Order: sequence, then structure tokens, then C-alpha cells
Amino acid sequence: MTTAQLPGASDQPLAAAYDTALLDLDGVVYAGAAAIDHAVEALAEARGGGMRLAYVTNNASRPPRVVAEHLTELGVPAEPADVINSAQAAARLVAEKVPAGSKVLVIGGAGLVEALAERGLVAVERLDEGPAAVVQGFDPSVGWERLAEAAYAVQAGLPWVASNTDMSIPTARGTAPGNGTLVAAVSAATGVTPEVAGKPLPPMHRETVLRTGAKRPLVVGDRLDTDIEGAFNGGVDSLLVFTGVATPAQLLAAPAQHRPTYLAADLRGLLEPHPGVTALADGGFDCRGSRAVVVDGELRLTGSGSADRYDGLRALCAAAWAALDRDGAPADGRKALAELGF
Repeated sequence: MTTAQLPGASDQPLAAAYDTALLDLDGVVYAGAAAIDHAVEALAEARGGGMRLAYVTNNASRPPRVVAEHLTELGVPAEPADVINSAQAAARLVAEKVPAGSKVLVIGGAGLVEALAERGLVAVERLDEGPAAVVQGFDPSVGWERLAEAAYAVQAGLPWVASNTDMSIPTARGTAPGNGTLVAAVSAATGVTPEVAGKPLPPMHRETVLRTGAKRPLVVGDRLDTDIEGAFNGGVDSLLVFTGVATPAQLLAAPAQHRPTYLAADLRGLLEPHPGVTALADGGFDCRGSRAVVVDGELRLTGSGSADRYDGLRALCAAAWAALDRDGAPADGRKALAELGF
């Protein structure tokens, strides 16, 4: 008999249970130029309690020093060494493929240029400059001419590394196209798929561990398909916050690799213990009096003993995941989520 997968429990605040928080940035700490609500205060308290904070982002457009300056301006003190981005992971991959000192065609911003320089590689902008590889990362200024140059290089047979393939990116105005859309354009033109460095793939996790030295890390993110899957692939625990891309409805339908250990409204979840979920004899699940069960393919709340709606969501997750694993189809959670106010 397969044991149902349950949201995780911690009898102490997560900031005390883990030595390092590996925090995504866009949609977790900030959205565009502004900090996410409660992020500054929560991170200050976590840091004050002894937790190390490292910022791990798939956004390759800005160098770590620029990101650290932005964080510091927002009230989250950070040094360049605290920031790990997919440009660094991509540059390491490229350096393993080409001779030292090679030229590399860059389709992206300053983050990629500096990451390549750190590896002793020289960034160039055109195929006729003789690059040995092409690397592509997000930059809002990338247009058709740069994408065409990437396509010419890929068609010429050069190794192609993409920093990440996130299809969207949170901004202050909403959700915008991410690097994955730009990579897809080059792939569509050439019929070639790049090697990808960023979350959720192993190169990014390797880069993060090498640079932070974390012994008991906690991945904190807002995306199921990058942050949470990256933690799953790396064999470490994760906290999902609902300040960016992921929604409760998506979480209920998540396959095993997209299920976080913990969930919270925002980064204040680092400062709290997390309650456990108990399997009931009737096939339902309970979290501090909030109970959930699947009946005829529909998720139902059968108890509301907790005043915290996230306890209800934890119970719903346990019931939904058990049904999905058993039946191969997601349960309908729309009514139950509406009852909780999601």
C-alpha cells in the first residue's frame, strides 16, 4: 500500500530548522522594483535568528553585484556573494565545453557577460567574431536581430546553452514573457534544443551548493516547475509562497515533483512552525481541525476547526495528491478553494 504524500510539518520555525534559505527573487522577495509585502521584515528576522540568506534566481540579466545593490536598497542587506544566478551556472557549463579563453556569443545582458568573464571566457556579439559556443539568457532588450544571430550560430553547429527556460516572469505590472519564450523562438527556427543550466535542472543546484556551502538548505520559491521541482531534483526541502506565479488550484493538481514540503502565504512562513496533516480512517485528511476528503472526484471540506485557511489548504493538498496518485486524474477543488477564500 502506498503512503499518501502529505505537506511537511515542523515543530519549530523554518528559520531555526534550516541553516540556509535559498530564496528565489522575482515573485518571492520583489516584483519589479518593489519589495513583496512582508518580505523585508521577515528576512530581517530570519537573518537575525542565524539563518543564512542566499538569493537564487533564474533571471540572468543582471550581475550579482547589481542584484545585491537592489536588495540592499529595498532594505534587504546583501553582498554579491549572496546572489547565485543562472548566468553563473550557464557559464560553468560553457567553460566545461570549450577551451580556456574562448570567445562565446552572448544573447543576453550584463549578467551573462560577467559570468563568462569569471570563467575566463570572452563575450562577443556576432558569429563572424569566431565564437566557440553560444549562450542565451533573459534580457528585456533582446530583439529579433539578436535572436537571429543566435539562430545562425546554432545552425553553424556551435554548442548552445540557455540559462533557463522560464516561460514567464513576474513584474510590477503583471506576468510578462520570460527567457523560455526567447529560447523557443531560436529553437523553432533551428530545430535544435539547448542544454539548460537553470532551475529546475541539476547545474543550478550544483552551482548553488558550491557557492553557499549549505548543509541543510531550504528552497523558497513561487514556481512549481522551477523552484519546487529544482528542490525535488536536488533532494532538499522547499517552501512555496503564494506571492508570485503559483496558485492554490495549480498546487492541488501538482505531480510529485511539484509538491512543496511546506506552504505559506508569504515569507513570514519562514518564521513559523508548520502543522502536520493526519490521514483519517475515512480516507480524509485533517490539519488542526480543517478536514478534507475527495467524494466522487470533488474535494470537500468536512471540518473547519482552524482559523488559518492555509491549514485547510494543507488538508486539501493531502486529499488531492492522494486521489491524483491513486486515480491518475486531479480532483475538482474549485468549490473547496472558494470556501477557503482562495
